[in-house]
Amino acid sequence: MPAMLGKLKLQRPLVAAAGTAGTGWELGEVLALHHLGAVTTKSITREARSGNAPMRVAELPTGMLNAVGLANPGIAGFLSDHRPRLEHLDCPVIGSVAGASIDDYVFVAEALASSGLAAIECNVSCPNTGDGRLFSEDAPALKSLVQAVRSATGKIPLLVKLPLDFQPRSEAAIAAIEGGADVLTLTNTVPGMAIDPATRRPRLGKGAGGVSGPGIHPMVVRMVRDVHANIAADASVPIIGLGGVMNWGDAAELILAGASAVGVGTALFADPRRVVKINKGLDRWVRDQGVESVSDLVGALAS
Repeated sequence: MPAMLGKLKLQRPLVAAAGTAGTGWELGEVLALHHLGAVTTKSITREARSGNAPMRVAELPTGMLNAVGLANPGIAGFLSDHRPRLEHLDCPVIGSVAGASIDDYVFVAEALASSGLAAIECNVSCPNTGDGRLFSEDAPALKSLVQAVRSATGKIPLLVKLPLDFQPRSEAAIAAIEGGADVLTLTNTVPGMAIDPATRRPRLGKGAGGVSGPGIHPMVVRMVRDVHANIAADASVPIIGLGGVMNWGDAAELILAGASAVGVGTALFADPRRVVKINKGLDRWVRDQGVESVSDLVGALAS
């Protein structure tokens, strides 16, 4: 059941979210990757990052809290040690990029694009570093960033990953599209915190972190609907809906809200093979709706 993300054709509508599949090839050790439309690498930065102090992950009743801190081998380490292992995966690879300046993003994005990855995703919305949301909170700066990356990477599909926004007319979404984004990924984790009552200390080494999982799903559905209806549909910019997808019904909600593809994150930590069940459920749903593909149901929320 193919899905379309602009010029990027996916054989399945599910995409492994950044930070949930290592640098890409690791997920293939526990899941046949043809079950996914694409795999997104962890966010790669200009220099290697060791990440935040432990603990980095805490379980929540409705998902998980993490503050990994963009730990990654840096662009040189990624290209030498990991890129060769992505050559024969059974699905396209999207390279996630993070940085503290426009120059950082351009340097890494250009290197990833030149390495032959299928697409580039700019992560401008990570809540787990001091500068992870620098650009998403400043629309003119975000537009300039996207324009610079667009110019440096040529025609390769460019995705921009944005934070949760409760405004129907998201300034960040508008800025990303005006800057040249081909696809929007909605959304990243939501800032949060958990405290251990016994020790009176935060449960994460960094203190705060990002919440993911079923607890944020209804909020993401709303944002996808708002951005699709008010911004993205008119600009013909597709959306990857990402947030709390644990079963096919969650994925179907995001598609009806306006997502052309669906990101899977927390569910991969719990059970990587859950995507097989989600795909089967979506196939059955499409047949029951009497349409040919998931694409026929994008934004088809009944009024």
